[in-house]
Amino acid sequence: MLTSIAIWIGAALATALAMEAWAALLHGRIWHGALWFIHRSHHRRRKGAWELNDALSVLHAPIAIALILYGCLASPGVHRDLAFGVGIGMTLFGVAYVVVHDGLVHQRLPVAWLARVPYLARVREAHLVHHRTGAAPHGLFFGPWVAARLPHPPPPRPRTPTPASTPHPAPTPRVARSPHP
Repeated sequence: MLTSIAIWIGAALATALAMEAWAALLHGRIWHGALWFIHRSHHRRRKGAWELNDALSVLHAPIAIALILYGCLASPGVHRDLAFGVGIGMTLFGVAYVVVHDGLVHQRLPVAWLARVPYLARVREAHLVHHRTGAAPHGLFFGPWVAARLPHPPPPRPRTPTPASTPHPAPTPRVARSPHP
């Protein structure tokens, strides 16, 4: 039994860490690429309790549920313990992501008190940089670490019309004209 618990804890922690890297990859490459038509709703002012982007949040839940169920119902062994631990790690990451991202960063849950934790305040600021620029950091929990390693602050997102696969199309800025010819 102690061996199983050690496998569950190790697999859950490793998976939760790996999920942050996976989430950053998905966010930067897929959400801001092929699925921008859905994710765009997250970068605009919300007109209600939900946004289309919320659908992307539940993509991993069926996988985590299946792994946990397999870990509960399969024949005893390392494969069962690993599946259970991975499912728990995915679930823990998902819950933490919703609480910090949707709750703390975007104020959709009453968890503003989390900003008193200095690291979580830095997570919030790093994610807001992403919303201002459309650039890295694309992850959440490693955001302050990634932002600190950027060579310089990312430039503001472009304001010229761009293809749908690139983030944040907006009107071209006006150019001031001189009153003298």
